[in-house]
Amino acid sequence: MAQTYELQATLRERVGKGSARALRRDGKIPAVIYGGNKDPLPIAIDSKETTLKLHSGGFMTQVATIDVDGKKERVLARDYQLDPVRDFLVHVDFLRISASTRLTVDVPVHFINEETSPGIKRGGVLNVVRHTVELECPASDIPEAITIDLAGLDINDSAHISSVDLPKNVTPAITDRDFTIATIAAPAGLKEELKGEGGEEAGEAEAE
Repeated sequence: MAQTYELQATLRERVGKGSARALRRDGKIPAVIYGGNKDPLPIAIDSKETTLKLHSGGFMTQVATIDVDGKKERVLARDYQLDPVRDFLVHVDFLRISASTRLTVDVPVHFINEETSPGIKRGGVLNVVRHTVELECPASDIPEAITIDLAGLDINDSAHISSVDLPKNVTPAITDRDFTIATIAAPAGLKEELKGEGGEEAGEAEAE
């Protein structure tokens, strides 16, 4: 399951663009904690520390503890904004969570055993249809990733969500179909070869 991390924060007494600019000059960024049937809590968090967490992966799926002037809140990052020009972090929205909170989250897909896939050995190409899968799960048990085993998959075979062993209480957000996550596609050269083989077989059948 997903790892956790902790951030230090201070309560923001003032809000607005002027206050936000002042925070950023001091190496802080504005953020807000909302939800849980409580009032939104405007906070300031360390820019460098939060940016490192953002780029280390799993920022939107890892439960965090935010220490706001000594009072701890369990949260999950639900949105963030980057500066459109310089691409640095400027704001984060955190959702309060509890043991009963269920969320819909995008979880990354990892692939294993490419070396034992007959299709890839024959020159096939892994065509990833979904790099992430939307799952419904308890906030405290968000999978870090889902794993697709490519062992045994040949050219034109597909991996569907039904082939994934999901953890307990974790379900796909899409329930009306067994959607495709990846396929083993034939490269252009092999496609022509297969077409040629098919043509020869057809010609032989006509000759008979």
